[in-house]
Amino acid sequence: MRRTRFKELGTGSFFGDLVYERVIPEGHFLRALERVVDWRVFTERLVALYRGRARIGRPPYNPVVMLKMLLLTYLYDLSERQTEVYVNDSLSGKWFLGLAVDEAAPDHSTLTAFKGRIIERAGEGCLRELLEEIIRQAAGAGVEFGTIQVVDSTHTVADVNVKKDERRQEKEGKPPRDGGARWGVKGKKKAQDKEGNEVEVPVYFYGYKAHTSMNANAEMITSVVVTGGNQTDGKQFPELLERDKRQGLPTETYAGDRAYDDTDNHFLLEFEGLHSSLRLNEYRTEKKDKNKGVWFDLLASREYQVGQRERYKMERKYGEAKVYHGLRRCRYVGWMRYAIQVYLTALALNLKRMVKVVTGTNFKGRARLSA
Repeated sequence: MRRTRFKELGTGSFFGDLVYERVIPEGHFLRALERVVDWRVFTERLVALYRGRARIGRPPYNPVVMLKMLLLTYLYDLSERQTEVYVNDSLSGKWFLGLAVDEAAPDHSTLTAFKGRIIERAGEGCLRELLEEIIRQAAGAGVEFGTIQVVDSTHTVADVNVKKDERRQEKEGKPPRDGGARWGVKGKKKAQDKEGNEVEVPVYFYGYKAHTSMNANAEMITSVVVTGGNQTDGKQFPELLERDKRQGLPTETYAGDRAYDDTDNHFLLEFEGLHSSLRLNEYRTEKKDKNKGVWFDLLASREYQVGQRERYKMERKYGEAKVYHGLRRCRYVGWMRYAIQVYLTALALNLKRMVKVVTGTNFKGRARLSA
């Protein structure tokens, strides 16, 4: 049987590793990232994306090279074309990918083709495995996972000009540009009605939602569920819990906002032997109900109160994802492509946190591109 083989990188360079050793500081984030992650595991996981498991045809790039290049895209909030430019101009980027100093980076079309393989041959399950493997390695490297999981969701606006898209559908009979995007509500704002009274009205968006579970102590995202913008948060909770459970996390309490206050969710946690810190809506204790004492007991419980104090960490993580890693707007169109964006953003956030906890090395800002 033919052996798996990949394109050889970093060999035959006149400069060897001397330039890297002299120029890239030992405390550089990418050096620390290379040390804390066992990248070899991902070769075996991702080689199935290649035709014949990379045993036939011309040797392709090791899939880890492509994964690392995608991670650079999300770490530094670059387009795929910009990532190619960045790696070609960056010694630290070349070193991280295993390229020689005078060796060109894989071009952006190769990166696009790699994403296509994930979509066509692996699906979301592949992305989920990558996320779970990083969680496993983080725990093995000394990141301490606590007993509280925080659940929440964030919205991402579709890469669509809605008015133009609607006109195209009406006049030309064409399908929507992004068939997976849906209208959803992202909150409320104050407005005035016809009589001049101040009222609250919903604020709508067109796009997707990323529903996540994060370990409060580790501050690492452990599970992700991707939906259209119209899906309610509470209905995604059982799947988040199930994905966390399969990872063997030391969970005792789940915390969340009022969107998760569904009786079925509280009962599910009780059935699983877990504590609920899903924030209660006011009607739970205000309505005339002889059985509402159970809700007062929940409000008074230590687990509920402690869990609620941890919720801000998830909101802060979403802020980081949107401001520094481009999660405000979809990079691509389609549900699966958005899933790639969400999972790679979660991986970037987790790797930043893992490196910080294990080595004390901070991630430094955005990449600089040459003019």
